[in-house]
Amino acid sequence: MNGLMLIARREIVTQLRTKAFVIGLLVTVLLVAAVSYAPKIMGGDSYTLGTVNSQQLPLERAAPDAEFEWRTFPDEEAAKQAVLAGDVDAALVDNARVLTDGEIDSQLGVLLQSVHREVKLGEAGVNIPPLQIQSVGADARYEGARAGIAVVLVLVLFMLIIGQITMVAMGVVEEKGSRIVEILLSSVRPWQLLAGKIFGLGVVGLINMTAILVVGLIATSVSGLSADFPPGMTGLVVGVLVWFVLGYVFFATLSAALASLVSRQEEVSTVLTPLTMTIMVTYFVSFYVVNNATGLLATVLSYVPPFSSMVMPVRMAATEVPLWQVGLSMVAMVVAASAVLALGAKVYSRAVLRTGARLKLTDVLRAK
Repeated sequence: MNGLMLIARREIVTQLRTKAFVIGLLVTVLLVAAVSYAPKIMGGDSYTLGTVNSQQLPLERAAPDAEFEWRTFPDEEAAKQAVLAGDVDAALVDNARVLTDGEIDSQLGVLLQSVHREVKLGEAGVNIPPLQIQSVGADARYEGARAGIAVVLVLVLFMLIIGQITMVAMGVVEEKGSRIVEILLSSVRPWQLLAGKIFGLGVVGLINMTAILVVGLIATSVSGLSADFPPGMTGLVVGVLVWFVLGYVFFATLSAALASLVSRQEEVSTVLTPLTMTIMVTYFVSFYVVNNATGLLATVLSYVPPFSSMVMPVRMAATEVPLWQVGLSMVAMVVAASAVLALGAKVYSRAVLRTGARLKLTDVLRAK
C-alpha cells in the first residue's frame, strides 16, 4: 500500500506543478463564472405580463431599467394557457391574483406586490391585502433549470473523463517507452503502479471537478441564477462527484490496460479507439436523456455500466429519481469497476514490460 501511495503522490505533485494544469484550471473556472453571469451581463430584465379584468400596474416607476410588455386576455382560462405556454411570465386577474407557472421570479414578485400596494394606497385604501400568487403549473417549476443543469453536467463529465483517461494512457506509454517502468517496478508491484497512477490522476480530475462545481454554485448564487435551482442541489453535487469517480475508475483502468499494449505515443489514439467510441456513445445517450429523463431507454441505461456513469447523474439533475434507484445503479457500477480493475491489472502486469511491436489483447490474456 505504501508503494501505491508513493506512485499516487508522484502523479499528483507532477501534474499540479505543470503550467498546463494551472492555466487550464484557471481558464475553466473563469469560463464557468462567465457562463453563470451571462444572463446578467446580456442586459436588463424584461417581462411580459397579462391582465384579466385588471388595470396595468405602473411597474416602470419602481424598476426603470426593466422592460414590461402587457397583454390583455378575455378570461382567466386564456391567461392560464398563455402562462403555461410561456407567452407571458405572469397574469394579473381581477386585481387580486397573479397566475404563474411554478414559482414566480423573485424580482417580479416584489415589484408586483409593492406597486399594487402603492396603487391601492393612492385609491385611499386602508386594509390592503397582498396579491395572491397562484401557480398553474407547479409540476414544471424547475423544468428549465433542471434541463440546463443536466446539459452542463453532460459536458463537464464527458470533458473531464475523456481528458483524464487520455492522461493515464499517455503516462503509461511514456513510462513504458522510456523504460522508466522497469525502474519503478523494481520497487513496487505492477498493480501498485497501475492503481497509484489511476488514483493520483483521479485526484487531479476530482480537483478540477470540485473547482468547477464550487465556482459554478458561488457564481450562480451571486448572479441570482441559483434562485431558479431545484431543491436538493447539495445532494446532486455530492452525487456527481461520486459518479465522476466511478466512471473515471472504470474508463481509466481500461485506458491504462489498452495503453500498455503499445510502446509509442503515436499509437495511443489507435489503441484507445474502442474505448473512446464507447465514451462517445455514452455521451450522446446522456444528451438524449436530458430531454427524456423518464423514458424507458434512460431508465434502463441508468443501471447499465458504463452508461450509468453519465446517464444516472443526468437523470438525477433532469428529474426526481428515487434514492433506491440511485443506490442500485451505484452498486452495479461498483461491481463493474471492480471487475474491470481485476482485468486491467492482469493485462497491465503482463504487457507493460513487453516493448516493441503492438501487442494483441487476446495474446496477452492467454499468456501465463
